[in-house]
Amino acid sequence: MASWNSIPLEITYEVLGWFAFVSWSISFYPQVILNFRRKSVVGLNFDFVLLNLTKHSTYLIYNASLYFSSAVQKQYFEKYGFDQMIPVAANDVAFSIHAVLLTAITLFQIVIYDRGTQIVSKISLTIVTVVWIFAAICFFIGLSSHSWLWLISIFNSIQVFMTAIKYIPQAIMNFLRKSTHGFSIGNILLDFLGGLANYAQMAVQSVDQNSWVNFYGNIGKTLLSLISIFFDLLFMLQHYVLYPGKTPVVSQKADEESREALIAPPDRSQSEGV
Repeated sequence: MASWNSIPLEITYEVLGWFAFVSWSISFYPQVILNFRRKSVVGLNFDFVLLNLTKHSTYLIYNASLYFSSAVQKQYFEKYGFDQMIPVAANDVAFSIHAVLLTAITLFQIVIYDRGTQIVSKISLTIVTVVWIFAAICFFIGLSSHSWLWLISIFNSIQVFMTAIKYIPQAIMNFLRKSTHGFSIGNILLDFLGGLANYAQMAVQSVDQNSWVNFYGNIGKTLLSLISIFFDLLFMLQHYVLYPGKTPVVSQKADEESREALIAPPDRSQSEGV
């Protein structure tokens, strides 16, 4: 396994990695706190949370396996060269564990708090079910052939796929409601900083090793940063430019209907007992 050529770059790598960990980890709390204060999850898309839980669970399997398993590491070196470094750092594993726990807490809040008329879509339930059935099939294939690197690469590919689609329901929901009310922008700002730091960390390692294997050897981590940054920019555009301070269109309509019901004259047939 390769070692660092530059101590300053190694220190920079560690600082960026733990900065990404802190930013990404803290990013879960604004939404959890917002839900707790409101005792409501209206405005938070349930599909986003469910898909996010699957994404982080598969990413945890990938990170923990590549970081702790000597068998997986051996197959990685055989494929990419023994002069390379493992592309998963301790902060990646720590973040994945924390992300699974906090996403599970958010899902629990959906169960116990006011949900309004929101539900989890059948499409998301189907996607999650198919993904885990596919993962189980791949597990038994990898188990019989001892293709550990191939197996965790499948989980890494799944997390990339889930990252690519998990933001879409929330973005569409914001568009339809013409509002980001109920969806924490603090989550997005911290997620954006984490994505930038994560990508910069990979760049620092590549510069030190004079090799870009780090990027395509862990394509999941690369795409995770790029996709997250793209959707974070979209959410910031929705929150600060397109729908700044706007209340949901659906809520406005409901309020108008309620006011109309209060001021409307009573039905004479009902008052006369007909």
